[in-house]
Amino acid sequence: MTGTPRTARVGGLPLALAVALVTIGIDRATKVWAERRLVAGPCRPGGNECIDLVGSLRFHLIYNPGAAFSKGLGIGPLFGVVAAVMAVVLLRLAATSTDRVRVVLFGLIAGGAVGNLIDRVVRAESGLLSGSVVDFIDLQWWPVFNVADAAVVCGVIAFVIRSMWADAATGDTTTGHTTTTGDATTNDTTTRAAADDGTAPAEGASGGDGGGGSDDTGVGDPAESAEGSRGRN
Repeated sequence: MTGTPRTARVGGLPLALAVALVTIGIDRATKVWAERRLVAGPCRPGGNECIDLVGSLRFHLIYNPGAAFSKGLGIGPLFGVVAAVMAVVLLRLAATSTDRVRVVLFGLIAGGAVGNLIDRVVRAESGLLSGSVVDFIDLQWWPVFNVADAAVVCGVIAFVIRSMWADAATGDTTTGHTTTTGDATTNDTTTRAAADDGTAPAEGASGGDGGGGSDDTGVGDPAESAEGSRGRN
């Protein structure tokens, strides 16, 4: 029975699944920690609402019923459906990809999408995918987010950079091949033109045509020169 080998069909799917599962695991673990350690609400000095880290970075627990980065209130369920579809599409792309970097990025983005999708499922109260997402990473100059959000954003940015780099490398290779081919064609055309004009040396040529009796150095045969002189006398 003929068909596509199983290894060819699977492609990078195992690697993408592994990356996605690790991403989901880290996201779930950090959210559980945030809920146990922090209290949702405005930050108060000495309270458990916030933990200051470095610079403006702090941990600040909030529950986001909307889309990503605490935005898009009321479209959480729709965003959950989009996340589910996106995860399936990315894993299918990973299954047919031979680029390990892209496979890893597919898994990273899919894992982030599923991480927030789990929140919407397990915390649903008023309907399917109506649950709020746990956010706790607060830069104070950017919407509060979580590990899943970071995985999606970083994965998309890295994928765009990777695609641009791959396109540039492909363009350089194609240009080099075209230049080499063009030079070879030009050289061949020049050689043919020279041969047609009689300016190119003929293969196997050796001296003149007879009447002059010249050898390759252009010096006449002494015997033939003597006979010519007696005839004139």
